[in-house]
Amino acid sequence: MAEQNEKAVTPMVGGEHLKQILEAALLAAGQPLSHAQLGALFGEEERPASGEISKALEQLGEDCSNRGIELKKVASGYRLQVRQSLHGWVSRLWKERPQRYSRAMLETMSLIAYRQPITRGEIEAVRGVSVSTSIIRTLQEREWIRVVGHRDVPGKPALFGTTKIFLDYFDLQNLDDLPTLAEIRDMENLEPERTWTR
Repeated sequence: MAEQNEKAVTPMVGGEHLKQILEAALLAAGQPLSHAQLGALFGEEERPASGEISKALEQLGEDCSNRGIELKKVASGYRLQVRQSLHGWVSRLWKERPQRYSRAMLETMSLIAYRQPITRGEIEAVRGVSVSTSIIRTLQEREWIRVVGHRDVPGKPALFGTTKIFLDYFDLQNLDDLPTLAEIRDMENLEPERTWTR
């Protein structure tokens, strides 16, 4: 006689069902989810192998290839997002105007991204003008930059570096995905203090 208190075995999730679970989680999250976070969606006995999750994500990406959304891998993990080519139409749903960034903020952000870790004084030396405290504060409030240490010189100035949130915002997996300086040399011809929208 079988023991009545025996636990029912929950089958491991896989195949199409796994793909649907991952898609639903990525849609609901509102932020990128790492491989570990996706794995944590499942109980111990139903957790698919790591390779199965990767395979399901790859299939999900292929499924999205002819759709208005895409599966994008960024620094913090994976996210489902509107295709860049359709952004102009979808953005009309929101009444907010797009963020505008001053040339000073873009230059400061670029210097931090390309020369990190870098101090405020080093940014000022390259730009030839002082860096407004509000620019540094704005970049920190957006969590695009953070203090990664202090230079071992008198005054111990803060060293700034970029964050994963910066990489995610600009659809980058890592800093190597930034355009090379040769690709952006034409920026020298831009008008001063012109504002840009993303």
